[in-house]
Amino acid sequence: MTHVLVIGGGNAGFCAAHAAVQGGATATILEKAPAGAAGGNSFYTAGAFRVVHGGVDAILGVVDDDITRARASLSELDPYPPAAFRDDMERLTEGRCDPQLTGILIEDSEPIVAWLAELGIRWRLMYERQAYERDGHYVFWGGLALGTVEGGKGLISQHTAAAEASGLEVVYGAAVTDLLLGADGGVTGARLLDGSELEADAVVLAAGGFEANAELRERHLGEGWGRALVRGNPLNTGEVLLAALDAGAARHGDWSSCHSVAWDAGADEGGGDRELTNQYTRSGYPLGVMVNRDGRRFVDEGADYRNYTYARYGRDILAQPGGVAFQLFDAKTRPLLRGEEYDSERVTGAQADTLAELAAQLELDGAQLEATVREFNAAVREGVPFDAAVKDGRAAAGIEPPKSNWAQALDTPPYYGFTVTCGVTFTFGGVHIDEHARVLDSGGSPIPGLYAAGELVGGLFHGNYPGGTGLTAGAVFGRRAGAHAAG
Repeated sequence: MTHVLVIGGGNAGFCAAHAAVQGGATATILEKAPAGAAGGNSFYTAGAFRVVHGGVDAILGVVDDDITRARASLSELDPYPPAAFRDDMERLTEGRCDPQLTGILIEDSEPIVAWLAELGIRWRLMYERQAYERDGHYVFWGGLALGTVEGGKGLISQHTAAAEASGLEVVYGAAVTDLLLGADGGVTGARLLDGSELEADAVVLAAGGFEANAELRERHLGEGWGRALVRGNPLNTGEVLLAALDAGAARHGDWSSCHSVAWDAGADEGGGDRELTNQYTRSGYPLGVMVNRDGRRFVDEGADYRNYTYARYGRDILAQPGGVAFQLFDAKTRPLLRGEEYDSERVTGAQADTLAELAAQLELDGAQLEATVREFNAAVREGVPFDAAVKDGRAAAGIEPPKSNWAQALDTPPYYGFTVTCGVTFTFGGVHIDEHARVLDSGGSPIPGLYAAGELVGGLFHGNYPGGTGLTAGAVFGRRAGAHAAG
């Protein structure tokens, strides 16, 4: 019987192993972390999946959540067809996404939901994250609505339960350092940190990128990236990716950029918090004003839905003085912020009745902040109605940078300020794979016995990323890798 060795116990790794078992193989997952710290980056996510769908009625067939069922008739969710998914991928990557891999991602995104549901993954609509209430209805925005029950924690828990039910073996505390090579150059197994060697008929790499390795970030992302905080798994340090390159894998995609978000500046430096996980994200900036330590704006907060800007604004924050920025809101906008993020534990920020007092508490340039806010308020297009659920065109124009949507004067005390920095989620560069998720060498030929899925696959994302695409890609290519590896 074929035996498949999967390196990495996140969503992509589990999908590969489940598919291998379904294909008649035996499979073993090697997870670097101990059992209490496992799940890779997937554990730290909100569990959002960007998928092709036909609207609320089409999604209800897989939903396993009482709140979603109760609210379904009051939910407004436009269909998300393949053309819209492709447009988002091409637009956000400026046309640099690998066309073959992108096509597979889009094509398989809808059926992957039903496949995961059959394994025991539970689905819901993410009302608290992706919808605003309007006239008693819940209006979804930004092409993203579907998520797993209990987020990333639930996703990993449900994957683990499915593995236990099928007899799939998961070995924890198994750090891989090298790949074993046969006489033909193919991969025949893996070597662990303790020196032991495990042989297999096929190996699937699903161990993430190098975002938790400050030295590799400085080398590939550029100067200053070593001081960025790690949003998720602190064990994604890149040694499995480097081992793949040593085995002859071709580099692919954008090694100079990554998924990075506005992250609470007081978050732990050593990596993600397993209790709060995604709650350190500060993604309400489209509704407010964001300034640097000098009290100056530096991005168009309303350029697009946050799902299409949040993964690149971390980079812009890191480039500011001290690598920090300040998200500002007033009494009008503060109630619109996600409670799980802005009312969470360990929120770094301040509240004051005047901008001068707020600036003093946040230790930024007060005089310049007041000047920036005066200029901004004067530029707001007051005659255009504010609507958080659509790109409303309510702009602050004639200033640099402009704010293209959701502009409201910052003029109603109390004022709120939240201190943010750059939180790295995952790196975009990785190895090259084909339609079966086989790893390719520099000549474009598959390396025998070697597959890859998840965040160490390159080519899908360049400079930016549509929210929710990472988990979808991990599942899609993980399933393909495991199925083909099973033979």
